[in-house]
Amino acid sequence: MERAFIETKVLADDSGLISGLAWKFGAPDRIGDWIEPGAFKGLKLPLPMLFGHDLNDPVGAWDRIEEKADGLHVSGRLLVDEVARAREVRALVKAGAVRGLSIGFVTKKATARTGGGRTIKALELFEVSLVSAPMHPGAKVTSAKSAAGALALADIIRRADAAIRGS
Repeated sequence: MERAFIETKVLADDSGLISGLAWKFGAPDRIGDWIEPGAFKGLKLPLPMLFGHDLNDPVGAWDRIEEKADGLHVSGRLLVDEVARAREVRALVKAGAVRGLSIGFVTKKATARTGGGRTIKALELFEVSLVSAPMHPGAKVTSAKSAAGALALADIIRRADAAIRGS
């Protein structure tokens, strides 16, 4: 199985709901691989949500995967009520220690790219992992509510209010 690491923005709320961009179209990953739109056709759900590509460390399941113009979007749930490890991973995501996504797949059809890497036209996706260091600079968790996020927003509002009052 091949792995592609993508830097992403991942968000997980208290119930474990999580979503992100698993692959960003229009840009290669760090080793030069470029996945074409349409390469993810034929996905079967649910898809395993792993931590760090460890096949022995499932922490949830992706139940919605959609290819959009900008890339492959995933949504699912960390099994926080059922799996202790999922609660640990949710805490890491909420703290910002884990904010990337990475896909595990087998290439079905690809051509070599000038300068390195491949253009992948068809693949079989096996899993999407939560990772701390993704291979693709555009892969990220996009939705996970956290106290840190709320505090950051409150700080922005406070600074904006202070700036307005000071001018």
